[in-house]
Amino acid sequence: MSTRENVQAVIDGILGGKILETFDQYYAEDVVMSENGAGERIGKAANRAYEEQFVSNVTFHGASVGDVVVDGDKAAIEWVFDLTPKGGSRVTQRQVALQTWREGKIVREVFYHP
Repeated sequence: MSTRENVQAVIDGILGGKILETFDQYYAEDVVMSENGAGERIGKAANRAYEEQFVSNVTFHGASVGDVVVDGDKAAIEWVFDLTPKGGSRVTQRQVALQTWREGKIVREVFYHP
């Protein structure tokens, strides 16, 4: 599959509520992830644990995707999430995910959000 097809598969998986399953399929063993470029999490196991914690601490009401840009092995996805953190109020979270792909897997992802 092309990078564009893989990016769309990730979008479809997340919009379909299969966040962890999508992570398992499309993220590399040596993936590096961070929020706003700080505090890098290295490796699939560390990042999956982070995603598990996030998913278990929110109720998702929906998501949408704005612009998607794919250029070679780079992709940027504009996300809007409607969610309620445990013990909190319902919020709209906007972010851009900047991804680097290698051999059909995400090897780096930085989430930019306010």
